[in-house]
Amino acid sequence: MNFSLKIDYWLLAPVVILTFIGLATLASINPLYFRNQIISLIISVVFFLIISQINISSLKILKNPLYIVSLVLLLIVLIIGIESRGAVRWVEFLGIRIQFSETLKPLLSLSFAAFISDNKNPTFKTLLIAIVFLLPVIIMIYLQPDLGSALIYTAVFFLALIVTGFPIYWFGITALPAILLSPLFWTMLHEYQRQRILTFFQLNRDPLGASYNSIQALIAVGSGMFSGKGLGEGTQSILRFLPERHTDFIFATISEGMGFVGGLIIILAFLFLLYRIYFIFIESNSLFEKIFLICCFLFFLIQFFLNIGMNIGLLPVVGVTMPFVSFGGSSLMSSFIFLAIASSISISHKKRNVLEIR
Repeated sequence: MNFSLKIDYWLLAPVVILTFIGLATLASINPLYFRNQIISLIISVVFFLIISQINISSLKILKNPLYIVSLVLLLIVLIIGIESRGAVRWVEFLGIRIQFSETLKPLLSLSFAAFISDNKNPTFKTLLIAIVFLLPVIIMIYLQPDLGSALIYTAVFFLALIVTGFPIYWFGITALPAILLSPLFWTMLHEYQRQRILTFFQLNRDPLGASYNSIQALIAVGSGMFSGKGLGEGTQSILRFLPERHTDFIFATISEGMGFVGGLIIILAFLFLLYRIYFIFIESNSLFEKIFLICCFLFFLIQFFLNIGMNIGLLPVVGVTMPFVSFGGSSLMSSFIFLAIASSISISHKKRNVLEIR
């Protein structure tokens, strides 16, 4: 009995680099982080190997179950989720914490792609359907509260619609009520969220409070200079001046330890990954696959952009991790599922440039 395992190795290559740098950085911070991330990586790779061999087009019929299950899981988080630092974003199962706002990204992208591709011609009705699709997801994620993820979901799905061919002015019409209600939204933000936005415009506003994270991240990035101090040798990360050094601010940790060179390697690896996803998008003739690949591309791009932006002081701190690099099993699994589906699409349309294991 012959078994063939086919993988788009061009898609996998930059991820190997990103994952290796992430693991090396976590090992230099805390061996426990490294051990837990290795376990998460093994589980994620198993999911990748299984899902990458599935014909993704066959999953289109599951759009309703995928969406309903996603809503139920997000609701479960609000009901029985574990509170940590004022947020309820995790559910514990068999001793493992799962963040559904992360793991559901590829599943909701599949469901979203199926809904939109079934309505092939961009109409205002389809846009309203997309809003109805997205609204419960955004509301439940915001209530956790997880403003960063809520904004990412909103940006990804609406940008995907624009790329698909929906007129931009339609979004202006639908966004008008939100614009008019923006003062109300400001009052609905938690105090720490408002302070993060205000301190972004005036970094020295609260150097020991709301501005502390951003200031320490800038110090870490700057102190790494060209080649870095060496992983495990950075004062900001090792002495814990830098908060969330293994998650939100891991890019600052890498920049301190590996310098400009390390940061550049991260950026180039991500750019190559995005290029490969775009290449697969161009090769595909299926609207369903194209919409999913747009979502995949945008989730990676926006998270990457936000994470680096807040690490170097160009964006407010919104609590966004870096895919494949930051500590976190839910984020890692979500990223590898995205990768698996993209690889499946690639090998289904192109038999060359794949790694085949028999």
